[in-house]
Amino acid sequence: MTAVDKIRNVAIVAHIDHGKTTLIDSIFKAAHLFRDNARVEERVMDNNDLEKERGITIRSKLCAINWQDYRINIVDTPGHADFSGEVERVLSMVDSVLLLVDANEGPMPQTRYVTMRALRLGMKPIVIVNKVDRPNARPSEALEKTFDLFVELGANDEQADFTALYGSGLAGWMVRDLEKDPHEGMDALFETIIDKVPPPPAEPDGPFRMQATTLEWNDYVGRIGCGRVLSGKLKKGQMFSRIVTRWKDFNSQEGEWEVVGTTTERAEYLWRTEGLDRVAVDEVVAGDIVSIAGPQEINIGDTFAAPDVADQALPPLEIEEPTVSMLFLVNDGPFAGDSGRAATVRELRIRLDKELRTNVALRVEDVGRADGLKVSGRGELHLAILIEEMRREGMELCVSRPEVITHHDETTGELLEPMEALVIDVPEEYQGAVIEKLAQRKGEMTAMHNTGTGMVRMEFSIPTRGLIGYRGEFLTDTRGLGIMASRFIGYEPWKGEVASRNRGSLVSMETGESTSFALESLQQRTTLFISSMERVYAGMVVGENSRGDDLPCNPAKKKHITNHRSSTKEVDTGLKVPRRMSLDQALEWIADDELVEVTPDQIRVRKAILDAELRKREEKRRSSLATSAAAR
Repeated sequence: MTAVDKIRNVAIVAHIDHGKTTLIDSIFKAAHLFRDNARVEERVMDNNDLEKERGITIRSKLCAINWQDYRINIVDTPGHADFSGEVERVLSMVDSVLLLVDANEGPMPQTRYVTMRALRLGMKPIVIVNKVDRPNARPSEALEKTFDLFVELGANDEQADFTALYGSGLAGWMVRDLEKDPHEGMDALFETIIDKVPPPPAEPDGPFRMQATTLEWNDYVGRIGCGRVLSGKLKKGQMFSRIVTRWKDFNSQEGEWEVVGTTTERAEYLWRTEGLDRVAVDEVVAGDIVSIAGPQEINIGDTFAAPDVADQALPPLEIEEPTVSMLFLVNDGPFAGDSGRAATVRELRIRLDKELRTNVALRVEDVGRADGLKVSGRGELHLAILIEEMRREGMELCVSRPEVITHHDETTGELLEPMEALVIDVPEEYQGAVIEKLAQRKGEMTAMHNTGTGMVRMEFSIPTRGLIGYRGEFLTDTRGLGIMASRFIGYEPWKGEVASRNRGSLVSMETGESTSFALESLQQRTTLFISSMERVYAGMVVGENSRGDDLPCNPAKKKHITNHRSSTKEVDTGLKVPRRMSLDQALEWIADDELVEVTPDQIRVRKAILDAELRKREEKRRSSLATSAAAR
């Protein structure tokens, strides 16, 4: 056991791709966590395939190192805005944060958000200006912008007088003075954590008490609650009280709260973290971050306390509200079950219930459809990650276009929609096209300045639905050189209709195998999603039309064999390389009447109604309803 004054609990927070996980790799090497001849993968904290492939952290993870006589618990947090709620909860079990700022980009939207949360909790962040060895690095300017951000967020004098370190997480060095100190080793970081991060405010001799901050699931032991022990200690097999609390006004998640239930439980399993591994222990003590299993039901924010102090419940934790929803539907296409397991509604419900055990930002609703469920999350990426995981488990399903979740103001009756703060860095020559497109999507510019490097930084306030389907256009308009990042900032009155996709779909009329003969003529005025010899079916979208309306086609049309020779017989135009859309791109691209068919080896786009005649009837019905509504 480690004494409370020898424990330090910190979280590493930053915007996506600013180097959190890479920095932890260097911390492990400097702390000699692995043997010198051990083979260690890059970004070792990203321990699942999706995180490694996408280069992002999806779920927060705890690691622990020993340096001199101290135990340092470090939490690696997600950097994407869709997982920001998890960062909020993690901050409640640490005493300070290492705030990483890219020496070139400076503070970004997620940096602002997590910094605001840390400052409100009274923490004094340690600022690390990372990637200072890059050719375009501007560490002094990045530090000045970070200071301005602290002042803007209302930091007090002590918080604004933060400690700053410079270094390169990839190269494995941190220094206090960039000009004088040698660029080697991580001792400056370890010494700063020991000196500047306070010990946890724990009571070793008090009664046991902790709060479940994050959840995990194990098929053998059930739910696992993770959090920091606030006081006392707990031994394996000992009884304790689980106290369930909730906000009286759940919609606002602030103000008054109440206790809704208390149960007596047994601590069947106790763990603490050593390096990257969870190690079973017989006792957990105050100040440490631990995991407990035993209760059948554990929820975020539950208080674990000694039975004799069961009335000392802690306030519930905020759980982020979903902003985007989509339908998860049974795959009823002609090729269902060919490459995976075509999930039934019952199987979808079982899989989603399993996800709800740990993914507290997710919501699943039964909307009365016999073929699927409505699933809501924090954003497109949040739901795309879940779909990708289900796909890799061998499931087949169809998903609809993402839609934003709206609310009604109880006092004024206005319709409210989620809004995003959007930050864009683009080369100067492309700023006009970006501003024009965002204006069509109801984006309002709030700030703009030239960075002096040929790039322009623009800040917008824009409806969440205005960003759905825009990323692909943005990359095209900026030739792939633009960078965009956004974060949810709240609800505002409905902004009106936004511009949507201005090109129609190329819809197959036949089922069969696509042919080069048919595709050669189609590619002259469309962008194809398929190549020759691929199976297609009626109602499947095989390309993007150059005009705004849908274009029926027959990609399986074959050339008739005749005894006539053509003067152009030997001319071979050749097929262009088709556009292969990823899951994220397909979800952004589809229209309201289309679905993405997800299978283990294919991502297809199709019409929700496959039969052409039934689609026409549905269009007429909707047109009639719209006309009637306009007349009223």
